[in-house]
Amino acid sequence: MTSPSSSPTTRRATAKVALFSALIAALIVSVLVSAGTGQLPIPPQEVLGSLLHKVGIGWLPVPTHPTGDATLWAIRFPRVAMAALVGAALAVSGLLMQAIFGNPLAEPGVIGVSSGAAVGAGLCIVFGLTFFGEWTTAVFAFAFGLGATLLVYAMSRAEGRTEVVTLVLTGIAVNAIAGAAIALLTFLGDTQSREQIVFWQLGSLAGSRWSQALIVAPVVAVGLIAAYAAARKLDLLALGERNARHLGVNVEALRIVMIFVVALLTGAAVAFAGIISFVGLVIPHLMRMILGPAHLPLVTASALGGALLLTLADLGARTIVPNADMPIGMLTALVGGPFFFWLLRRTRKRSGGWG
Repeated sequence: MTSPSSSPTTRRATAKVALFSALIAALIVSVLVSAGTGQLPIPPQEVLGSLLHKVGIGWLPVPTHPTGDATLWAIRFPRVAMAALVGAALAVSGLLMQAIFGNPLAEPGVIGVSSGAAVGAGLCIVFGLTFFGEWTTAVFAFAFGLGATLLVYAMSRAEGRTEVVTLVLTGIAVNAIAGAAIALLTFLGDTQSREQIVFWQLGSLAGSRWSQALIVAPVVAVGLIAAYAAARKLDLLALGERNARHLGVNVEALRIVMIFVVALLTGAAVAFAGIISFVGLVIPHLMRMILGPAHLPLVTASALGGALLLTLADLGARTIVPNADMPIGMLTALVGGPFFFWLLRRTRKRSGGWG
């Protein structure tokens, strides 16, 4: 007979296995469908056959169209890989932000990384900077995003400590200044530059290449490792700062490291994909509702959920309007906006809002 105390544990374990299995299966299906969808349709079994053929397994047929295999590996697989990597990076960033702020409404944009990256990209677009060749825009976006985060942290630090409220307010101020800088760059640029800035701010995975994915992948791997390593300390931080300190957690050091990890993950994502909103807000909160507050399984679930969401969003961006590539950030905002309103109403009903 199962004891009453073990029943909730069993249910949580069952829910965890079911959720991970569903996320992995859905991600695999979405990758196969997304890679096979386009002006040259390729059946999912042929997409999978192409993947297996690369590792020497010939169980399934490869694409029958003469250019099918080349299309998959040169255009579609890099884009799908970038979608999964960027989605995972943004979702894990959101999870870490919510953990260190103790608020499910927190998201990576709070610390200024996205708006800072937009300023860096805007500078390159308007003034035609080419210091790093074709990588100039991505390098400037990443550098300015990381710089904005460090500025927010430095300005919010006093007497060796960083207050969460001060950090949030400083982030709002830096975001406002960055927004003004973007508006100025838009005003100074010509018509083509303005269109590029606007399109970059809306987010897109068009033109993704393997060389870009090979840069983002190690950053995501480092971010995930850091998140896994800090999971137990984040659980203790959820009990409150004072309790966490009594239990041996260096709260200030933990916040510094996690903010840097968030800046690294988000900066790498927006440098190549532009600003994609709400992924870091929606996915971690949904996973927490299903799995509970423990951060170790939440890191995995958020990474899988973010990869799934952005893979599906990218598929929608390429197929909703025929022969057009919609901005992916617009689609995630259309999903995330209503979810954010629902989350606000749910929070107010349960606890009267955030004091």
